[in-house]
Amino acid sequence: MASASVKDVAALAQVSVGTVSNVLNRPDIVSPETVERVQLAMEKLSYVRNEAARQLRLGHSQAIGLISFSGANPFFTDMAAAAENTASEAGYEVIIGNSNERSEREAGYLNLFEELRVRGVLLSPVGDVAPRLRRMRERDIPVVLVDRESSDSSFSSVSVDDVAGGALATQHLIDTGRTRLLFVGGPAGIQQVGDRLAGARSVVDQHPGVTLEVLFGESLTVFEGRRIGRIVADRAPADRPDAVFAANDLLAIGLLQSLFIDGKPAVPDQIALVGYDDILFAEASVVPLTSVRQPSRLIGETAVQILLEEADDRSLEPRHIRYQPELVVRESTTPR
Repeated sequence: MASASVKDVAALAQVSVGTVSNVLNRPDIVSPETVERVQLAMEKLSYVRNEAARQLRLGHSQAIGLISFSGANPFFTDMAAAAENTASEAGYEVIIGNSNERSEREAGYLNLFEELRVRGVLLSPVGDVAPRLRRMRERDIPVVLVDRESSDSSFSSVSVDDVAGGALATQHLIDTGRTRLLFVGGPAGIQQVGDRLAGARSVVDQHPGVTLEVLFGESLTVFEGRRIGRIVADRAPADRPDAVFAANDLLAIGLLQSLFIDGKPAVPDQIALVGYDDILFAEASVVPLTSVRQPSRLIGETAVQILLEEADDRSLEPRHIRYQPELVVRESTTPR
């Protein structure tokens, strides 16, 4: 049986084809009674919009692509939820992909979104993808970077001042009396990790007698935090740091789970611990975690707004919104 067409819907609802088109695309200009009549006709006929044909006509879909850096991190989950709400209010849907810190998965999602003719893309990039993003922009698909800035400032971005965040965390640890600091990060090539470390180093350089050890992990996950935590716990007491700054909360929570020495948690009595992102689990962990808070929802909302403005006006210059982080102090850094 052939699927119903717009003409079939118009005939059953006793309206013109143009009215059916308005109900589908601009229902605000059609009377509520007519909208209801057309919708009832669609339901009776099991009418399904031909989205492919619509995309060919408009040149784009009513979808926005979002590629998160790590779907396991609640920071990105909260940011994506805010982006979805903002996009929905503007009449768009968000298609979410997770690169899982892998460049090949990131490239696959960029290919998919280009094929789907999305209205634009929000991206937390793994590496330097500027050449690919320029090609997408030439094909009228704008891109806004999320939680990161482009190296040449050629793409709009919404991020947090991670250098300032790293400095906040480190200064707080020093203020609590700690002098042997350890920075635990994920892969060294991640810009956010590098910026947070730069902030930590800038503060340590101003305090003679304070040392900073750096340990890069393979990922920014709870499991990697556990592995590194066991390494720290196995050291002789004199060789352990008295404070750890983890590049995100997932690492910090994993560290906390492993830092039990002689059957007791080493945090905060022997080792102070600071995370980054201030996810929900930070406050709910066995020792409530001090963390650097990022405005995840505000980042998602702002990124969508900028993306849609650029989609409507390609002459706009790139904008770079950088929010300031906030230190949230809890029991994991109780002063000695």
